[in-house]
Amino acid sequence: MAKKAVASLQTGSKRLTKAIKMVKSPKTGAYVFVESIMAPDLVNDYFKKN
Repeated sequence: MAKKAVASLQTGSKRLTKAIKMVKSPKTGAYVFVESIMAPDLVNDYFKKN
């Protein structure tokens, strides 16, 4: 189960996206949030990847 959150960021001429994914920890079983800043065209691949 993954929760998706996407925010658009603009720095100068580059357009970036901050993606936040909720991932279940294999160690404790609790959910943790993983954040990443990337180009907007890479967001869908980031959420499809486990």
